[in-house]
Amino acid sequence: MNLEFCKSDDTVVGVLNVRLVIRSANTLKEKRRIIKSLKDRVKNNFNVSISETGTLDHCQYSRLGIAMVGNDTQYVNSTLSSLVNMFRCTTSVELVDYHLEFI
Repeated sequence: MNLEFCKSDDTVVGVLNVRLVIRSANTLKEKRRIIKSLKDRVKNNFNVSISETGTLDHCQYSRLGIAMVGNDTQYVNSTLSSLVNMFRCTTSVELVDYHLEFI
């Protein structure tokens, strides 16, 4: 069996973790509404996977994990950087911190 096609030298996985503050949310229900809207906008405008990964039980804080797979590091980096800029410009949330890494 030849597994030559399984080499992943040309596969790039970009992972973006963001920490957000949602100052307008006073309940978990409000937070979920805002985060769901944000996640839907990200899914519709970017070819990425997104999930809320932390601080699920606090109504004003959120952690999101975003992943993108591609074969061009520059393209993946550009897309994830555009996402960071989108979070910076979004009025419903405040970007506190982010971490971008490539696997």
